[in-house]
Amino acid sequence: MMAMREYKLFIDGSLTDASSGATFESVNPFDQSVVARVARAGSEDVHKAVAAAREAFDRGPWPRMSPQERSALLKAVSDKINERSKDLAALEVVDSGSTIRKAKEDVYLSARSMNYFSKLAAIDHSAPIEGLGKPGFSRNVLVREPIGVVAAIIPWNFPLKMAVWKLGPALAAGNTVILKPSEFTPCTAMELASIIQEVGFPKGVINILPGFGHEAGEELVKHPGVDKISFTGSTKVGKHIMALAAGQLKKVTLECGGKSANIVLDDADLELAVDGAMYAIFYHQGQCCEAGSRLLLPRSLAPTFLEKLIAKTRRLRLGDPSDPSTDLGPLVSKSQQERVVGYIEDGKREGARLAIGGGIPKDGLLAKGFFVEPTVFTGVSNTMKIAREEIFGPVLSVIAYESDDEAVALANDSPYGLGAGVWSKDQDRARAVADRLRAGTVWINEWHLISEKAPFGGYKESGIGREFGLEGLYEYMEAKHLHIDELGSREKKTWYDTVVPK
Repeated sequence: MMAMREYKLFIDGSLTDASSGATFESVNPFDQSVVARVARAGSEDVHKAVAAAREAFDRGPWPRMSPQERSALLKAVSDKINERSKDLAALEVVDSGSTIRKAKEDVYLSARSMNYFSKLAAIDHSAPIEGLGKPGFSRNVLVREPIGVVAAIIPWNFPLKMAVWKLGPALAAGNTVILKPSEFTPCTAMELASIIQEVGFPKGVINILPGFGHEAGEELVKHPGVDKISFTGSTKVGKHIMALAAGQLKKVTLECGGKSANIVLDDADLELAVDGAMYAIFYHQGQCCEAGSRLLLPRSLAPTFLEKLIAKTRRLRLGDPSDPSTDLGPLVSKSQQERVVGYIEDGKREGARLAIGGGIPKDGLLAKGFFVEPTVFTGVSNTMKIAREEIFGPVLSVIAYESDDEAVALANDSPYGLGAGVWSKDQDRARAVADRLRAGTVWINEWHLISEKAPFGGYKESGIGREFGLEGLYEYMEAKHLHIDELGSREKKTWYDTVVPK
């Protein structure tokens, strides 16, 4: 059993207690043991962190360091994550309920992502603007500069990866950052604080404030010293953040909810598509913003497909997430378990047929954890609540369709547009369907493969802006047009004559 840990706030390069002295406990969702006691950031702590980040940006060395110097520090963080991978993976398991198989992958991908961002930091992103003016009149350059102080607010489903995905591009662009991890899963973010100290970041460049959204999070969003908000979480909270930021016209990046449609065409490889559909919804217990929670099946294929899907779902093993043989661990919290069960009851009331699952394990060790059985509803209409709203749990809604056109219409009939998928042996046909889907990422014969090199984000109520790649980096940068005169004399500037006489 892992010993309980103690974490403080990380402000201006130092670990410190919350100003109020308040703490909270992070609980293992498998057995409800206390994983860590954590300092609880409040309003005064937010003001201290913003002041530190502001000082580090306005007068500190970080924005003035060479791209190569910033790159080297980010690479050092990547290396330290790899060095501590075993401990970080074990901590992710007990803090979030992630299976150890997933947690090991998450730590590896976190290090890989930070390494990629370190390379972006070393690049000069300025570029000449061609075709503006005549040769000899002027040179024009697009200069990209950091925005300033960034508040990064992350959810609980991928704690370490989300922390890296926010810190990496913001720092690569030359900003300073205040990171607020979720109160449900603060531990690996706080382990990053010790890594940051160890590799030697200048004071105030990175500040980490574990705490609650209505206290630390909201205060960060409203603070006049913060220039940009980068948020990943629910659409409801994203809308609230956008409204709070509007008063000061803060720049925002919002990666919000999803209700992603997974379309199986009638010529799909059945074995591949069945496994893909299970991976799309049951990976990390369905606690993924782009989970394939709506499975669209052609009526002619549905009986055979569902027979295979339900048989395989029945074999999934719920258990201790630290056990490598476990397929599904617990949900992150009691409140999330109750939320998911509530949606399952809604599905029953609306007339969907519960094909498998829908319950909470009552026996043995599972009874103490926040488990929900992998659940499949058939006979679902796209108008039902379970097909319209994000559940964030292992609940699949199966919807039948007649034609490719109907499948596209059903997929797009959603307030969300984060992810989608198409399964077919005919890539031209699959591409034709994918091109019509209103979603930020569309997989063909695949799911969940997100790369730090490719833009990720949503259409409609799934968000604003993009994470990852150059598009994601530029979300953390201002674009400046620099016009450099090459005429060199007043007499050649005839346009001045419209206002100023010679």
